[in-house]
Amino acid sequence: MPRLDVTIKTRDGICPASIFTPAGAAGPWPAVIFFMDGFGIRPAMWEMGQRLADGGYFVLLPDLYYRLGPYPPNVPSEVFADPKLREGFMKLVTSLDRDRKISDAAAFLDFLSARPDVKGNRFGSTGYCLGGNVSLTVAGALPGRFAAVASFHGGGLATDKPDSPHLFVKNMTGRVYVAGAIEDANFTDEQKNLLEKALTDAGVDHQVETYPARHGFAVPDQPVFNAAAAERHWAALFKLFHDAFALR
Repeated sequence: MPRLDVTIKTRDGICPASIFTPAGAAGPWPAVIFFMDGFGIRPAMWEMGQRLADGGYFVLLPDLYYRLGPYPPNVPSEVFADPKLREGFMKLVTSLDRDRKISDAAAFLDFLSARPDVKGNRFGSTGYCLGGNVSLTVAGALPGRFAAVASFHGGGLATDKPDSPHLFVKNMTGRVYVAGAIEDANFTDEQKNLLEKALTDAGVDHQVETYPARHGFAVPDQPVFNAAAAERHWAALFKLFHDAFALR
């Protein structure tokens, strides 16, 4: 099935989303929520969503910026080069807080639970940059709902802010995999160690590592896209979900 556009009713409105399923395969399938990066919904996110789906999953890609209305696709290289575009980009990113992330995720889980083409009642999540933060945030806030959780070059995972995801890991269930970039001011060694300690102290099954790459390495339209790191990320992600959902 090609990409299917749907809408999901949330506490705050109507969230547009895309559904991806394995090409040429019949369901039901285990479901994964794909949390977009900070640049929002665009062809690169669709490309990644379909690749994930073709691994054997029902993939939901919601537009987390729906509260602000429609926006043109962001081209990362153009945003970095234009101060006005950067200003608009930051308006999108800052439209989300912990409460909104959690409320939205609860609606997404209800949507998945109601679908006959979704298998099981525990789900996976993965996210990139902003979405990596969302993935960990909702996993810590909605215990028992996730079988596997991933975050790739996520930002703000272990900070001194009261909404830092590392402060809420005690409620995480399932396996957690976090991959940062060695060159990333948003995931320093200090932050990595703080997140690692929080997960260990909470008894969460996890792995935290850094790739020899820069922030944004996994997303194909990013100027810092790193093909080797991206393939490593796909291998790790598929292993995480295959193990969690007992796919062989």
